[in-house]
Amino acid sequence: MNAPIDLLVIGGGINGAGVARDAAGRGLSVVLCEKDDLAEGTSSRSGKYIHGGLRYLEYYEFRLVREALIEREVVLRVAPQLTWPLRLVLPHSPEQRPRWLIRLGLFLYDHLGGRQRIPASKALDLRTSPEGAMLRDTFPKGFDYWDVWVDDARLVILNALDAARRGAEVLPRTECVAARRDGGLWHARLKDSTSGAEREVRARAIFNAAGPWVEKVLGNVAGVNARRSVRLVKGSHIILKRWWQGDHGYVLQAQDKRLIFVNPYFDDLALIGTTDIPYEERPEGVTIGSDEIDYLLAILNRYFKTELTPGDVVDSYSGVRPLYDDDSAKGASAVTRDYEFELDGGGDRAPILSAFGGKLTTYRKLSEHALEKLAAFFPEMGPAWTAGAPLPGGEVPEADFEAWLQGFAAERPWLPAELARHYGRCYGSEAVDLLAGARSLQDLGRHFGALFYEREAKWLIDREWARSAEDILTRRTKHALFLNDAEKEAFSNWLRLEAAA
Repeated sequence: MNAPIDLLVIGGGINGAGVARDAAGRGLSVVLCEKDDLAEGTSSRSGKYIHGGLRYLEYYEFRLVREALIEREVVLRVAPQLTWPLRLVLPHSPEQRPRWLIRLGLFLYDHLGGRQRIPASKALDLRTSPEGAMLRDTFPKGFDYWDVWVDDARLVILNALDAARRGAEVLPRTECVAARRDGGLWHARLKDSTSGAEREVRARAIFNAAGPWVEKVLGNVAGVNARRSVRLVKGSHIILKRWWQGDHGYVLQAQDKRLIFVNPYFDDLALIGTTDIPYEERPEGVTIGSDEIDYLLAILNRYFKTELTPGDVVDSYSGVRPLYDDDSAKGASAVTRDYEFELDGGGDRAPILSAFGGKLTTYRKLSEHALEKLAAFFPEMGPAWTAGAPLPGGEVPEADFEAWLQGFAAERPWLPAELARHYGRCYGSEAVDLLAGARSLQDLGRHFGALFYEREAKWLIDREWARSAEDILTRRTKHALFLNDAEKEAFSNWLRLEAAA
């Protein structure tokens, strides 16, 4: 029988991948298992933000906001290819919040997190500023502030890649179907969801990062009665053609006091979200409802002169957020985005540590705090290290992506500028390896459409655990937005032949 490992991580979303990376970098032996693809659930269906959470200040969650604001700066340093500051215009709607309250909130937002690369907020006269040109005249005043854009699914992939490079075994499409304690160890049964093959892993500890399924893993898999719980909330986004000029986004105050984000997405698209709806069905089956589309469009039409209809929706996606249930009667929008841990075990009983709640922004701090909880079980474990360590592809001088991209493109004059930017944004400095030996577009193999070539597909299959068309077109890239149905079908056929070869 194989020797026991230190830590089995269940769940391949952002928290599981983050803990696996951190633990492997501290010298622990790690196995990460995920029943589906990496980031297939909540972690690829976010609003694509690393942000402090401006509206959380209304609920006095100053610790969470401060932690999140600090993490904005960290992720800009360690993943400059995936992240960049995004300016957001907030039209003032006095029916929702008085102007002094927003100004106070933005002042705190500017100063709680030790800004370094993020500009400060300021007031705007929307009657004269270009940002107000598309807005209705009923919103003459506003503010702008900054947060950080991120490719959420690729952030998960890069954490998993770094974990694997530091010795972790990463097993997508592998479900932990049972776990039992015996002799101070966990004996976990893992099942390959493709082949049905099973294997046993013995682990000194388990970290349960199953997100919406965290209670199911505790009760049904590990046989532990959970003392905490999560509230499932559905968040949906819609994608439209962009109707304003400029690289800024907007933050709109809904009449129910929610903040709706309207963001530039690629060159000519807009990403709008999110909704917050209590959800009690299977997380795997989540889809956007027509009522959610109507809700988001009604908010847009309240603020913008351009009249938008359901026919303008290009695409949409929905995710289920597992928010920590603090037993309050708050509505879904007010439920905390903070996280809590539950530790079961100790002494001669192998521990299982479960994470309840959390958000994309604070995944790295959650990982550090999780390993602090497990430190007593691993006295030889190394110290925290991830704050200053670039993720794969993030080894960019001074974390200046645009300067790096200029050099990368100049060395490859045959590469169209938009394709160079795509490779740079997805793979950072590792795009050099992706294109090794290529001297022309013909060297990239078959062209599937838009910016998608065979060489990239093979890279994702060989290096990033991709198997299905959705793995490649939707999560590891966003090519699905730019390929037509015939091109997608042609790629799927190629992928089937490639898998059979």
